[in-house]
Amino acid sequence: MSQSIVESPKVVSQAEWIAARKELLVKEKNLTRQRDALAEERQKLPWVKVEKDYVFDTSAGKKALPQLFGAKSQLVIYHFMFGPDWEQGCPSCSLLADHFDNLGAHLAQRDVRFLIASRAPLDKIDAFKKRMGWKFPWASSYPTDFNFDFGVSVPKDEVGQEHIYNYAPTKSPNDELPGLSVFYKNQNGEVFHTYSIYGRGLEDFMGVYAILDRVPKGRDEAGHGMAWVRHHDRYPESNVVEVRAAKT
Repeated sequence: MSQSIVESPKVVSQAEWIAARKELLVKEKNLTRQRDALAEERQKLPWVKVEKDYVFDTSAGKKALPQLFGAKSQLVIYHFMFGPDWEQGCPSCSLLADHFDNLGAHLAQRDVRFLIASRAPLDKIDAFKKRMGWKFPWASSYPTDFNFDFGVSVPKDEVGQEHIYNYAPTKSPNDELPGLSVFYKNQNGEVFHTYSIYGRGLEDFMGVYAILDRVPKGRDEAGHGMAWVRHHDRYPESNVVEVRAAKT
């Protein structure tokens, strides 16, 4: 958003504003219909059977990929950027993860298990999770090939070299990348990979951007992208909304 629009907005009458808003509403409704149609098309993608055995460290012990489903037939895994030698998780992934708590209860009603996976060892994950105050399930995929096979990790000696990310050649400055993958388990216990999404496609899961896209300044990220993002306990005190205790 141009700063000039905020500093010198076009101010009109209520009637003129309603007319402009209704014109925009037509486009918003069209986008909603397009999104619904795209969702149907997405659900018709072919599947790939997962043949490799992956074993994760979880709070309940070692679990193979089929066991991560629990009693559900659908599993959604967010690939959180947190490498084995990292001291803390990625700030941008943390912004997204701040939206995740309490999702599980609702997704479970639609036969979906939701969890996070990273290559960091479980003790590091648990310590960071406690610091951030999160409750969602989080598993360690280290030392399996899971992250590499699903396109969200790069060997350290290959950082900066060309590899495939988001289905296209790219050069990553990091050994860890964000993504989300979906799996289905049939009655025979066979697991299939049905969908993965990366890059800006993950913005759909960030309610904070849905709100920022509707305020006058928008995301205000021109020239610096997500450099403004910090872990929610690392923003300057002067810029944090004060939560006052309710009067009794």
